[in-house]
Amino acid sequence: MANRDTDDPTSRIVAAQDEFSPAVTYLNTATLGLPPRRTLMAVEAAMDDWRRGTADAVGFDEAVEASRQGFARLVGVDAAGVAVGAQVSPLVGLVAASLEPGSEVLTATGEFTSVLFPFLAQADRGVVVREVPLEALAESLTEATTLVAVSAVQSADGRIADTDALHEACAATGTRTLIDTTQAAGWLPFDASRWTYTLGGGYKWLLAPRGTAFLTVAPEAREALRPVAAGWYAGEDRWSSIYGGPLRLASSARRFDVSPAWFSWVGQAASLALLLEVGIPALHEHATRLARRFCEATDLPVTGSAIVAAAADDRVPALLAEHRIAAATRAGRLRLSFHVSTTAADVDRAAAVLAGHLRP
Repeated sequence: MANRDTDDPTSRIVAAQDEFSPAVTYLNTATLGLPPRRTLMAVEAAMDDWRRGTADAVGFDEAVEASRQGFARLVGVDAAGVAVGAQVSPLVGLVAASLEPGSEVLTATGEFTSVLFPFLAQADRGVVVREVPLEALAESLTEATTLVAVSAVQSADGRIADTDALHEACAATGTRTLIDTTQAAGWLPFDASRWTYTLGGGYKWLLAPRGTAFLTVAPEAREALRPVAAGWYAGEDRWSSIYGGPLRLASSARRFDVSPAWFSWVGQAASLALLLEVGIPALHEHATRLARRFCEATDLPVTGSAIVAAAADDRVPALLAEHRIAAATRAGRLRLSFHVSTTAADVDRAAAVLAGHLRP
């Protein structure tokens, strides 16, 4: 790909798109991101080493650390504040298990259950979950609210949380925050340093094989977060913390690491490198411009999100299948998503097929 210092955002997008080769009109990154060519090549090479018996377990640490560094750059934090995991819900569970009995958690109505269920599972300890409309989150905070837990971008319909208003309200009440970035990091400009905790999965907008996730922890919150899933990989020196006590965890957020699914992290490192080469401003402009193009062609409201959700008539499932358009149905509505791999031709093709069959 061309050097970011010498080319323009459009050329970086075009160069990145050369790494994708979908056989369909793919508008479904919000479900599963497509792998760039470099990611497939990296994973295939690692698996070939495995096949030949030349894979080195220690060597996989390089991909994990490259991913940690890459994600830290993507969301604006120091890598010392990033932990790696496999899925979102265990990372949320880490935070949920560390709440004091009687804590109140405020969340959005209809929130993705990987964010919601770990807190509901703490009910026997007196943890109370209060659900309010997404748009009312900031105004619903009280001094009794221990933690706000919400997705930066809602999975069901792509609505973007008013994080500025939420940040201001939480600062006024001293409320801790947990922001799920699964549907945001990779296209939406996001500063993780503003929040107590952020977490997100890598297999959607970060274009990784399933099995990667990230947790960021503010420095002042690390001691209060109990490392309930700590294993050897959370040790200060991983390869000398495999057997026996005493507890000797990393001083950084690595103390919350779980042992990685190696091949997934090989892919994650390669995909993050591509996203960083393009840059979040260019990715954001590209995704939202294509979403707007689709909405304008199908008479849907423009929301500023890379995810578009609409009510669809009964013909849509057959039309999607006939014209080989990959999309999803969530919360009873058609959901389409636009990322670096999406082209204007993809958008125009889908809009021509779906125009007249969608409504807000």
